[in-house]
Formats: sequence, C-alpha cells, structure tokens
Amino acid sequence: MLVNVFKSKIHRVKVTQAELNYVGSVTIDEDMLEAAGIKENEKVQIVNNHNGERLETYAIKGKRGSGIICLNGAAARKAQPGDIVIIISYAWMTPEEAAVHKPIVVFPDENNRVVK
Repeated sequence: MLVNVFKSKIHRVKVTQAELNYVGSVTIDEDMLEAAGIKENEKVQIVNNHNGERLETYAIKGKRGSGIICLNGAAARKAQPGDIVIIISYAWMTPEEAAVHKPIVVFPDENNRVVK
C-alpha cells in the first residue's frame, strides 16, 4: 500500500501575474522550485488565501531570481496579482517512508525571494 503524503510547499507567496490566454500551469521562479524540491511538470495544489480557491495544475520553471508566480490558462481565473497563495506538492510513499519523511517548507519574503 502507498499513501499520498505532503512533500513540500511554498508558503504564502504572492501571485505576480495571471495569464488567461496561455496553455495552462503555474510558472514558478526556479529558485523557489529548487528550494521546495518541486520538479518541472510536477503536479501541485494551489490554495488561495484571499478567496479560498483551491486548484491542481503543474509547475513550470520561471526565470531564476525573478520572483514570478504566474497562474496560466484557466487557473488565472482563480487568483489575481497580489493574492497570497500556498503551493503544495505531494508524493506517494510506503508507510515506512512516510513515517520518516520530513516535508520541506519554503518561506518566501515579501518580494518572493527564498528566505534561508
């Protein structure tokens, strides 16, 4: 049996763009992706602290150091620039792996830069 476990998250990051006329996904600054251990094209959940919306999409790399968080395609209807969101990833693990797993939590600053 496998369990779906919280793997990592980017906690309280500011949406910088919303591009409706795009194929889909969420563009995330490559520094934040690396810090959170999220791979390009990995499924993520986005929770909007401003309006309670939740959605699932996939991550794509944004320019390193840009601070970009851009909801693309239909996801652009779920958040506006300036909204604060949490981006969460999950992983399938055996119960034994899950028992020792330590999730990664990234806390960006007000400019969407990774705070170490």
